[in-house]
Amino acid sequence: EAAVRADLVAAGCTLQAVKAQPGRHSLTPDGTAKWNTDPPTSGPHFSFNPNGSVGTVIWGAYDEPVQLARVIHNLEHGGVYIFYGDQVSDQVVARLLEFYEDHRNGTVLAPYPKLGDKIALGAWVTDNETGSESTGGTGYLARCSGFDEAAFSSFLGNFQFHGPERFPSDSLLPGGT
Repeated sequence: EAAVRADLVAAGCTLQAVKAQPGRHSLTPDGTAKWNTDPPTSGPHFSFNPNGSVGTVIWGAYDEPVQLARVIHNLEHGGVYIFYGDQVSDQVVARLLEFYEDHRNGTVLAPYPKLGDKIALGAWVTDNETGSESTGGTGYLARCSGFDEAAFSSFLGNFQFHGPERFPSDSLLPGGT
């Protein structure tokens, strides 16, 4: 965490580390929750419906906001998100998309309007080697005033694929759940 924090601070970002909330599959499609970060990095989220719907966000890049209670499920599986506010320039969004293209597995890129001119990176990390428990760990939320490839790479390189329910990185493919 210290090295990631140093990389982010050098790039003009902040890093918030909070105790992860339990990852209960308790929300219904119209449910809401109180999370301990905004955007959220852990906590209650959607489960899969019997027909396979809801559950997670399909891994990929979006030009519309995604449902937070679905993204948390992605984080639980070891993924990360890159969210950007509605005042982030088109030029920076294009750079984020280029970065995403090199980090597609286990990544969701989407707008989150209330960030304004900021970019956020989120991950849910546990020390659990098997990744079989959806409790404990740390929610990491970086907020950045701009894009810095080295700092973003440090965040993903250290926190991605370490969620409470671990899936191999090659199974978190764009277009999949």
